[in-house]
Amino acid sequence: MNRPPLDSIRNIGIISHIDAGKTTVSERILYYSGESHRMGEVHDGETVMDWMPQEQERGITITSTATVCRWGGCRINLIDTPGHIDFTIEVERSLRVLDGAVAIFSAVEGVQPQSESVWRQADRYRVPRVCFINKMDRIGADHRATLRQMAERLGARPVPLQIPVGAEADFVGVIDLIARELVTFDEADLGRSVIRRPVPTELADEAEEAREQLLEAAADFDDAVLADLLEGREIAPERISRALRVGTIACRIFPVLFGSALRNKGVQPLLDAVAALLPSPLDLPPVTAQRPDGESVDTLPCDPDGPLCALAFKVQSDEGRKLTYLRVYSGTVRAGAALWNSTRGCFEKAGRLFRMHAHKREQIEEATAGDIVAAVGLKEVLTGDTLCDPAHRLILAGLAVPEPVVSLAVEPRGVDDREKLLPALEKLQWEDPTFRVHEDEETGQTILTGMGELHLEVVTDRLGREFGVHVATGRPQVVYRETITRPVERHEIYRTEFEGKIQGGEVRLRLSPLPRGAGVRLVVPPADELGIAREWREAVASSIAQACSAGCRTGYPLTDLEVRVAAVPLEAGVTTEAGVRAAAGRGVLLAARDGGVTLLEPLMNLEIVAPADCAGKVLGSAQQKRGRVEGITVQGAMETIRALVPLAEMFGYMTELRSATKGRGTYTMEFARFEQAPPDLLRRLGFAG
Repeated sequence: MNRPPLDSIRNIGIISHIDAGKTTVSERILYYSGESHRMGEVHDGETVMDWMPQEQERGITITSTATVCRWGGCRINLIDTPGHIDFTIEVERSLRVLDGAVAIFSAVEGVQPQSESVWRQADRYRVPRVCFINKMDRIGADHRATLRQMAERLGARPVPLQIPVGAEADFVGVIDLIARELVTFDEADLGRSVIRRPVPTELADEAEEAREQLLEAAADFDDAVLADLLEGREIAPERISRALRVGTIACRIFPVLFGSALRNKGVQPLLDAVAALLPSPLDLPPVTAQRPDGESVDTLPCDPDGPLCALAFKVQSDEGRKLTYLRVYSGTVRAGAALWNSTRGCFEKAGRLFRMHAHKREQIEEATAGDIVAAVGLKEVLTGDTLCDPAHRLILAGLAVPEPVVSLAVEPRGVDDREKLLPALEKLQWEDPTFRVHEDEETGQTILTGMGELHLEVVTDRLGREFGVHVATGRPQVVYRETITRPVERHEIYRTEFEGKIQGGEVRLRLSPLPRGAGVRLVVPPADELGIAREWREAVASSIAQACSAGCRTGYPLTDLEVRVAAVPLEAGVTTEAGVRAAAGRGVLLAARDGGVTLLEPLMNLEIVAPADCAGKVLGSAQQKRGRVEGITVQGAMETIRALVPLAEMFGYMTELRSATKGRGTYTMEFARFEQAPPDLLRRLGFAG
């Protein structure tokens, strides 16, 4: 099998706010690179990348989709991600394994809420990015405003590689500032032919001024370029690109290009920038992985001949089996090979390997370091698991999984539906770590929790389409959180009688409040320090985690607290692993109650775009919903209102907004943080005033 040189591989994702044009850009990439023989259009429901029926019907991306194309001597492993906040886990898991990304912005709407969200996710994983300002042909396109917003709202340093020629209906192409050329696209062959000409005289001064700014950015990363710039010497395009590449890979600059994917303009230069400026697996620092002892760390260079280590970043239900997407960081995985799942502590077998092309697949015999592939045959694997050589056991850092904030009760409609419901839900949970299922102890109802109304709507739709399970649904409900207000210590003693013998366990715990957004911090000393077996330590940790998930007053999960295990006293002939587990779980429950438990509610960043003549009514509505207005901006005849609003107030808001704006208003929202619930809500849920 011919392996492409590692320096020719680009593992990239497409990220943006919903409707900025991600999938349209992806379709053009596949068409111009020769991987697809026709352009699929989102509005026709015929795209390659959005292959699910729900995606084609709704015109949105729901799940991340992988494919491969070739351009400029590079093999590009491409992942198209959703733009809707409800499917943010798809962006998270993709960025965890990618080496670079293309961030797409609308020239009309600029930097939008989900633009900020995905940008922060990319910052967290230090993913280098090139940016594409799309929709330059649309009425209201303003690339300068978008560049300003990138600097102000994202804290980024955008560096335009081009300047657009024309705008709105007059947008015809771009000026390549590195090559000093006018670049246009032949409409007769759907933009496949790229035409390069000298810069027109009337645009020469503007182009040279913009080029000077580009050279100043490049000079920050190459002393020789700086010296030539100061001396006024000509600098070759190749040297400019090399310097920009250094800054891009360091995430200190973000090159920007312009175009209109729908009008077939600007995509080939974007591909050129991906090949020239984004990193190969060799350009990034080696990944680190922990050894089984949990204390020592190995560094893994991207070497096909090194020890195998791969991350399962996505699991998909495939005709009842698991189709597992892998990023191989080191070594080589072969079809049929035995693997060690370090996360689950079990052996797995990779039956067959595939290179994915959306929902189609190409069978391969092996995958090497730097590759992104899919495997069938792994039975125990879940998202975030590490797969490695059984003789060289390692574990990689997993994924940051956001907590779901909306719940929905479902009831099977018939007897057949009841029997099939739980197996179907289990398969959907394989795929989506943000989708949770539990049974309400009081009502016996099955409760689904997810990231939003759309998320759960898609889940229930898939139950019917893919699994033949039809359910009745209740109204969406907010998923609150419990927390404690003061530190508390507890010595929990559990005793029970079994076959005439007293058995049990003891645990000493300390619970402390943490700042908002900290989550649950579990501190369990090493097994030898506690004087117990490693299996017992794991049982204690597992029991505490389960207790925090179940909560102590309302059934909502505990958060923003530290649980520290101070000691696990042993009594000969009495203490058992089951007893210690029971003491740990009950100890957390009772300690939290003693710690002044209270309730937190989720707040959302809300952005409303409405006509200026309706803005007063919309603003009043947001304030009536306990919204805190954080800013208002005016762009032409429209106003954008940014506010912080409790999620509980937002169900059914689209109908209300359409009525207030005569159908002309839109809104987006994303989770911001949890805050103390107001007194009336606390009283309603049984908390003392």
